[in-house]
Amino acid sequence: MEPVQFNQGYYTIDIRFYFRITLDVYTELSRPRRVEGVAVYDKKIALFGSEGKSKIFQSSFNLDAPDKQIKEKTNLPKAVVEVVDPIALSARITEKCSDNLSCNSCEVSSIPECICNCFEGVLCQADTEKRVYVTLGLFTITKLERNVQLLIPVYDFCIPTDECVSSSPANPCDLFDQIQFPVDEFFPPQKHDFFCNNSCD
Repeated sequence: MEPVQFNQGYYTIDIRFYFRITLDVYTELSRPRRVEGVAVYDKKIALFGSEGKSKIFQSSFNLDAPDKQIKEKTNLPKAVVEVVDPIALSARITEKCSDNLSCNSCEVSSIPECICNCFEGVLCQADTEKRVYVTLGLFTITKLERNVQLLIPVYDFCIPTDECVSSSPANPCDLFDQIQFPVDEFFPPQKHDFFCNNSCD
């Protein structure tokens, strides 16, 4: 994530998706052989994330010891991407460099080690005449999040002022049915209600 130079409050987000693809490959009349590979997709978007002028200082709590000071950071937004499982739309075998398809492929050396560790074997970039091109449908939600300060009014608890009426030993439910539901107890009064009750005629 990087700020856009000439659009204040906007940020560009570079997202790289890695897809683990599993294929059943048929050779001659034998049983299909399972082959795994990785597909890479890059996406770049720009979103408004506002500005934060403040600097944030934090410390991590240590029991019976001075708190460790965490490095100072600016109040930048945080990029969050939500993704559902992709939908396989098509797969086809074609020549290595077809006129209709781009030959720009991701080198194996540029794939992070954590992604390579998801595969049992070693990823190799086969230099063969045939390649498999896969089309996937992907639904994502990309957003920028930042900590903001909110002012929320707080009110005291409402203390009931009515006297407790003892129920009759015959049927206590009859007494309860006569009591009106205390709607106001579930909705605290607002600020103007306090001033009006105290100062208005």
